[in-house]
Amino acid sequence: MSPIGNLASERYGESMVFSQRLENAAELVDGRLGRLFESLATEGTPPRLIEAMRHAALGGGKRLRPFLVLESAGLFGVPSGAALTAAAAIECVHCYSLVHDDLPAMDNDDVRRGKPTVHKAFDEWTAILAGDALLTVAFGLLADPDADHDPAIRAKLVCGLAAASGAAGMVGGQCLDLEADKLKRPPTPDLDHVRRLQAMKTGALIKFACEAGALLGRAAPADRTALAGYGEKLGLAFQIADDLLDAEGDAASLGKATRKDAGKATFVAVAGLTSAKQRLRALADEIAATLEALGPKAEGLRQAARFVVSRKS
Repeated sequence: MSPIGNLASERYGESMVFSQRLENAAELVDGRLGRLFESLATEGTPPRLIEAMRHAALGGGKRLRPFLVLESAGLFGVPSGAALTAAAAIECVHCYSLVHDDLPAMDNDDVRRGKPTVHKAFDEWTAILAGDALLTVAFGLLADPDADHDPAIRAKLVCGLAAASGAAGMVGGQCLDLEADKLKRPPTPDLDHVRRLQAMKTGALIKFACEAGALLGRAAPADRTALAGYGEKLGLAFQIADDLLDAEGDAASLGKATRKDAGKATFVAVAGLTSAKQRLRALADEIAATLEALGPKAEGLRQAARFVVSRKS
């Protein structure tokens, strides 16, 4: 049975191509998010806020981070339904970060996932509040018994997400990114600075998605370490691939503006296109090595790594 083999085998078998596996996982997560927004409506949440949250979270996105939660948890026999709430929580945090990242005060983007960004579809104040709401609701999801029957596991999930998404994680990485772009600090960033920035801004949440699955699965320490190493390297690969797409991709395929990273502290800007591509290829081998101890059952994660390294959108 597939590592996420608790979906019906005919929908999620080992023989299924990765794109279909990712799409099926996305359908599960979208369904969970849809139910979340329905419940918010019954609790008196303003309709405008719910619509902005829906705009931000539904109708696009690869759902790679929740896929990693489901896949990692499935390695240890956790039913997909049991891991789904944690997966949705992490996707809420990711979507909130995109809403705020697109704001005029930050990256000032008009298009995300092929449609207007939230501040363009609504306005800036609605976008800020929608992002705030997605962030806070994520912790509510993790604290709910639906995330796991054990309060100790739920507490670890909450603390882990706070660390990955907070000042020493994603938010801190965004600060370093904006400092480099807007304040030109440091004036000549080196690769160590870029690695630190990217590990915080992008890598921390991807790494935690893998760790969350291990927590839900009560994984042994060695397996948790392997998944953390995998997630860390996958996060770096994802960001380098993203930088390459910005430099060489087209907006129509990506569903967002390109050539936006010129002058920013990126691997491409500091080391150049050739070195970035070489590093990405090397990371593919390093990622594979982190999964050796998990054996054939980690094939879904291997496929995810190949997807990240070779993605075109």
